[in-house]
Amino acid sequence: MAGGATRRALIRVLPYLTPYRWPFLWAFGLIFLTTAFELLKPWPLQIVIDHVLGGQPTPAHLAAFDDKASLMLLACGGIVVVQFGLSAITLLYNYLTIKIGQNMVNDLRGRLYAHLQRLSLMFHSRRQVGDLLYRLTADSYAMQALIMNGVLPMLSAAVLLVGMFVIMIRLDLVMTLVALVVCPMLVGIILLLNKHIIDAAVSAKDQESAVYSLVSWSISAIRVVQAFTKEADEHARFMQASQASLSANLKLYSLQTFYSGAVHVVIAGGTAIVVWFGARAVMGEVLTLGQLVVFIAYLAALYQPIDNLTQTYGLLQAARIGVGRVFEILDIEADLKDGTVTFPSEGARGELEWKDVEFRYREDIPVVRGVSLAVKPGERIAVVGPTGSGKSTLLSMLPRFFDPSQGAVSIDGRDVREYTIKSLRSQISLVLQPPLVFPLSIRENIAYGRPGATALEVEQAARLARIHDFIAGLPDGYDTRIGEAGIQLSEGEKQRVTIARAMLRNKPILILDEPTSALDADTESTIMDAIERLTEGRTTLIIAHRLSTVRLCDRIVVLEEGRVVEFGIFSELMARAGGAFAHLYNTQFRPLEDRKSAALPAPGKDGAA
Repeated sequence: MAGGATRRALIRVLPYLTPYRWPFLWAFGLIFLTTAFELLKPWPLQIVIDHVLGGQPTPAHLAAFDDKASLMLLACGGIVVVQFGLSAITLLYNYLTIKIGQNMVNDLRGRLYAHLQRLSLMFHSRRQVGDLLYRLTADSYAMQALIMNGVLPMLSAAVLLVGMFVIMIRLDLVMTLVALVVCPMLVGIILLLNKHIIDAAVSAKDQESAVYSLVSWSISAIRVVQAFTKEADEHARFMQASQASLSANLKLYSLQTFYSGAVHVVIAGGTAIVVWFGARAVMGEVLTLGQLVVFIAYLAALYQPIDNLTQTYGLLQAARIGVGRVFEILDIEADLKDGTVTFPSEGARGELEWKDVEFRYREDIPVVRGVSLAVKPGERIAVVGPTGSGKSTLLSMLPRFFDPSQGAVSIDGRDVREYTIKSLRSQISLVLQPPLVFPLSIRENIAYGRPGATALEVEQAARLARIHDFIAGLPDGYDTRIGEAGIQLSEGEKQRVTIARAMLRNKPILILDEPTSALDADTESTIMDAIERLTEGRTTLIIAHRLSTVRLCDRIVVLEEGRVVEFGIFSELMARAGGAFAHLYNTQFRPLEDRKSAALPAPGKDGAA
């Protein structure tokens, strides 16, 4: 069962090896050279023992060395030359195999990272960031382990084993057969412990992934943790997860150590039996002492590849689990199938429609229910409603962050699923909550959606977003890197950077998630002019929580529990006594405006501020 799974993992890994097949073949060739030098290592000892110390006749192929001093010099020089050659070849072999493994890891990581970016928000909403991070950074290393500690060592051990076996048979057939008695016992150990080691390796991976997930979450939520003084609780949770991870790894290491110890005991037993038979053969003058020493040296060398094969089998299982966790993600098909249609060069007209749209994160929890909504090109629509009414989900279906469970969303009369995702999203600018900036320069942040923009265009967008003066006062102006040299942006400054980003992108469809929510009253009054200019001539959808934003729009959509309960202009909706929007206005918008007005300076006696 495990063997079949390992073979399947190796088959899936082979395509990643193809680009490096020539270095791999070179490394494979070095295996034979390494084997040759390994086979030469014991022979200088036999020369010393038999022909220098033991008085045995010098063989014909060493006739040129007719005195003991020459033979001694030859043997000692041979020890150094063989070891030097073996070390040089091993160095080159290790460099090649490590290089191949690292390149394969890099290729696998690149593919996994690209795949993760293509998967929908539905997928990401169900997965823990820490787990995905662990698979991307740690589990991907299993690719290198599979090649460096798996395939190549097994090939090397097999070649060395064959070479040792041939020579040992020529030295003494009976003792060679005795030496191989341990093989069935080693196979038995593998079969006995293999499942336990695999289960322990899976558990260790899962527990380590859980630690990554916990740390990722707690660091991202550090403000909330500190605000509620939950540091001690989070520390306890971390220590519990860390202890579980370490315990799982301790169990794995203990099993692997027991496995290794059992293998070595069996090998030691085989060695003891061979020494017994060999000593009796020397005493019976069937073997020379030098031949016995050479045979025992070969025996150690014979058991080494057998040991390597058994140990490598365990490493292969651990590597297979890591690779399997990576391929588990790669095997998840993108639930957003790409379309084939692209927008014309002049871009979208901006005619939008939701037709009988429903959406569910889970089958039993509808978030959007039967929404039908038509938006004219260039129209500005405010989307309002209580928290959890489905506002963000409804608009997220336009750029296909989600696809509707039922119904269709269309742009210019065509279902958005028919467009290529790249072409579709290239028609939309977004300003989302919370405002997101990257650890790049401010210039790169503003030009993120249009990297080819000129410095003048970036500055113009910043001026429209009322952020230019702030940027100009920074140490390096637009080249100041956010987060470096103590530079931190407030939420309002981040929001204006993202607004400048949307202005520079300059697309026919605009989605704004309450663009003034993080701004104070003074900043809001200045930036509303910029937003009004930004929305001119563009089809705009604004998730609104402030009256100033609502009044900017041509029509208002009111959502409750995922349904459109009202749709119309401001005055019309306000005229409906007891209507949903009128209630929302009295409970949300007006109190907010009253608080904002109260925060303004009181007028003087002459009526001037």
